[in-house]
Amino acid sequence: MRASGTKRPAAASLATLAVLIAAAVGCQSGGGETAPSPSRSTPSTTSSGPRAHVLAVKIDNVGPARPQTGLDKADIVYVEQVEAGLSRILAAYSSRMPPVVGPVRSARETDLELLRQFDRPTLAFSGAQAKLLPAIEAAPLNPLPPTADPGAYFRGSDRAAPHNLYLRPGKTPHATTGVNAAEDIGLRFAAPPPGGRPLAGHTVRYPAARFAFTWSADRHRWLVDMDGTPARTSDGARLGAADVIVQYVTVHPSLYQDRWGSTSPYTETVGSGSALVLRNGKGYDVRWSRPTADSTTSFTTPDGKRMTFAPGQVWIVFASK
Repeated sequence: MRASGTKRPAAASLATLAVLIAAAVGCQSGGGETAPSPSRSTPSTTSSGPRAHVLAVKIDNVGPARPQTGLDKADIVYVEQVEAGLSRILAAYSSRMPPVVGPVRSARETDLELLRQFDRPTLAFSGAQAKLLPAIEAAPLNPLPPTADPGAYFRGSDRAAPHNLYLRPGKTPHATTGVNAAEDIGLRFAAPPPGGRPLAGHTVRYPAARFAFTWSADRHRWLVDMDGTPARTSDGARLGAADVIVQYVTVHPSLYQDRWGSTSPYTETVGSGSALVLRNGKGYDVRWSRPTADSTTSFTTPDGKRMTFAPGQVWIVFASK
């Protein structure tokens, strides 16, 4: 059973499905996955100023897809489990935009609920399982697959398909306010809270993937290793996070399968539970809470106060309870 506030994809009419299928013809992701047509919106404002207008990009994370391009410029890097126990990344950009991001891969049902924390974000992805397309169209976001804006995507020559599809954010209709995506959903950059325990590193394991975060006092970052190998940018620099949130969640089979018949995992991001925050060489045990799909996720210390974070890139790794 899904957590309260999560919506199952609504059934689409035959006419709607026909439009979706027609729009998707001609674009195949790395597994024959098709993509829906786009919609557009403009950034909204609140009484305290403009909301972040987030560009979320679904990024490949198997060995042949590494090193990724532009991942170090994301405000938030989400890591989730996908089929066969592997991992995939959803990177949220707002305060700065790299010239190129990728490799871009297909969307999952988990992404739709996760992105509802933002104000109608743009989702760049290579395609999706056909039965998921109506849910993507119904979600409060702007879908941006290659069929919607082919001039914004290109195939690189340095690796084989499907691990060579890249996005040029500057060639998309996405407009950014420059607001940090992490601050937009309530994460607060400030002095560290009292407490915490010294922690040199932490490892998160999926059935077929592994992430290790090691504190570097010299760089003031948690250096990232993927599957036992130091993670690097496309220009050779080490990937490092100012903060890492290991958020313990429920992961169960979704309604969808990939082209090989493997069921896609669904990660529940609505609800509550425990989390481990890595900050400044320490580990903090906190609680996370997101009452509904339309609310943001809060992180609080044992005394009920908001957890604070070090300025810089935040990694949020979803780990099974």
